[in-house]
Amino acid sequence: MPLQSRPSPASAFPVRALALPAKIVLFLLLLGFAAMNSESVTLRYFLGLEWRAPLSLVILVVFALGLLAGLLACSLRLLRSHRELRGLRRELHRD
Repeated sequence: MPLQSRPSPASAFPVRALALPAKIVLFLLLLGFAAMNSESVTLRYFLGLEWRAPLSLVILVVFALGLLAGLLACSLRLLRSHRELRGLRRELHRD
């Protein structure tokens, strides 16, 4: 029978207790970033279309679009894997 070690006092400290302070610090850093980059920028598209917005908003929108594209790519691969797994299970049960 393997020996079970007792958790050290440092590892017994719940990680959740650090979550709120970490979120507050991250929020304050992002708020400071947005305040320091509030200058308006112009994005020019084809056919003379333009969009004026604060730099921090443009960065946020581009980040969100990249996040959505990555999630879409991962979900498509996951769906393909589930479909393949379902086919393999059906093939296994036929035999």
